[in-house]
Amino acid sequence: MKAVVVYESIFGNTAAVARAVAAGLGPESRAVTTDEATPDVMATADLVVVGAPVIAFNLASDKARESIARSEHDGPTPPDTAHPSIRTWLAGVPEGCGIAATFETRLWWSLRGATGSIESGLRKAGYRTIGKAEKFIVEGKYGPLREGELDRAKAWGETLAKAITAAAPA
Repeated sequence: MKAVVVYESIFGNTAAVARAVAAGLGPESRAVTTDEATPDVMATADLVVVGAPVIAFNLASDKARESIARSEHDGPTPPDTAHPSIRTWLAGVPEGCGIAATFETRLWWSLRGATGSIESGLRKAGYRTIGKAEKFIVEGKYGPLREGELDRAKAWGETLAKAITAAAPA
């Protein structure tokens, strides 16, 4: 099964989760940034998994990302806003009829999240989401991920792969 895990990652946590999910999905799966998720890449995928961090209790807006890029940070790495946001990517995602799943990285107490907006954008493009969106917990403002989250991400990828394989026509 070929899968593509498309992600937006500002402080590296979502990128790490995306790579772990791709590892769980199997050897023909890969994690890609939004600018790498071209129509050609999307067309080859049996499954598209999309993930983003929760910023200001939602999917990051370009305005929020600009503010993050301009502000001072005491995190371990500078913010990466070089790639288009998932919100921008979703606005131009090519129409498809594929299967998708979503995830977010968040503080445990976030009031709202990003996956609802991601799922809505994917449905508008013709994708059908499977399973419940997954939430991976970040400790502190910039991370790191809570202990065990990368193992959980890989296991979730394995679960998705089994679900797709079981649903495939014989």
